[in-house]
Amino acid sequence: MPQSSTPAIELRHVSKSFGAVQVCRDVELSIAQGEFVTLLGPSGCGKTTTLNMVAGLEDCSSGDILIGGRRVNTLSPVERDVAMVFQNYALYPHMSVADNIGFTLRMRGTPREEIKRRVGAVAAALEISHVLARLPAQLSGGQQQRVAIGRALVREPRIFLFDEPFSNLDAALRMKMRAEVKQLHQRLGVTSLFVTHDQEEAMSISDRIAVMNRGRVEQFGTPEEIYARPATRYVASFIGNPQVELMPGVIEARDGAPAVRLGAQFAVALPAGEAFQPGRKVEIAIRPEHVRLAAEGLPATVRLVQPVGAATHVVLDCDGGSLTATLPGFGRLQPGERVYANISPNDLLVFDAETGLRLPAHAPAQPNAKTQPER
Repeated sequence: MPQSSTPAIELRHVSKSFGAVQVCRDVELSIAQGEFVTLLGPSGCGKTTTLNMVAGLEDCSSGDILIGGRRVNTLSPVERDVAMVFQNYALYPHMSVADNIGFTLRMRGTPREEIKRRVGAVAAALEISHVLARLPAQLSGGQQQRVAIGRALVREPRIFLFDEPFSNLDAALRMKMRAEVKQLHQRLGVTSLFVTHDQEEAMSISDRIAVMNRGRVEQFGTPEEIYARPATRYVASFIGNPQVELMPGVIEARDGAPAVRLGAQFAVALPAGEAFQPGRKVEIAIRPEHVRLAAEGLPATVRLVQPVGAATHVVLDCDGGSLTATLPGFGRLQPGERVYANISPNDLLVFDAETGLRLPAHAPAQPNAKTQPER
């Protein structure tokens, strides 16, 4: 974990354009020594381009990239002392596993005995010692991925860069490799920058996550911050499975206090403050695990019931929009059934309808606010 006040990686107002198309816009990140940080977002959001600029595979159009406090904009990938694990593994098909792992060391002129020792140590750490004599085509997908990681590890670089390394693996193997990479990082403590479009992957392995959208970083924080306190409606809707549904609303005054109306007969109290002035148009969201079914609350109709083993996702249609409730176990609800959704103001996420920013930006929810039915 962090061992120095100097950031391991720092991006200062970095932008990148390909002709008239700007793919990264004013990206700012500061990654501490030993941190595991993930760039998360959908295809085309600029995350891989950002990674490639850190690696030196792409030049930035403007801004500065620093590694260990040193500006590296004009340095080659080799001079930056980074190692990259690619999506397609990029293994040499005619070389054995041992030769693939040790290739970079041979190019550096490392003595043969030292190469053998380091390759053996890395192979043992990744549990691939028994396949060192095989060719890549003789390996499973997971073994090939370990070889690619081993080739990066053996260099003992300052920084690891991962470009969606698990996207070609099946679901079960992806989960296994996530755990292995996280354990590897815990042992070695090497600063790592990881790119993925898989939010579950990002949440499970990262110290911090940078959520990207259209070339910008929308929020940079811990998994808990990103999930529980999303800075924008984009982050709120992108993070979480099932995704939250956004419902439009207008702030109004009730008994001298602000509230947001949900449908024609239901409103939820909000904390006092400038952010919740009557007449302000907002969008609200609530995480599925915070929606409870009760004897009273927001009237709704069950549209879809999706058992997933330990829980059941229930999609509810209500006046003004829809909600998803995640209930424990196998639910016995049926489509068309009428229910009531109980919503706590403490769990409500409120966003400005125009800017998409969360309201209030930093203040916590009012601890004793109560749900108010329409009078």
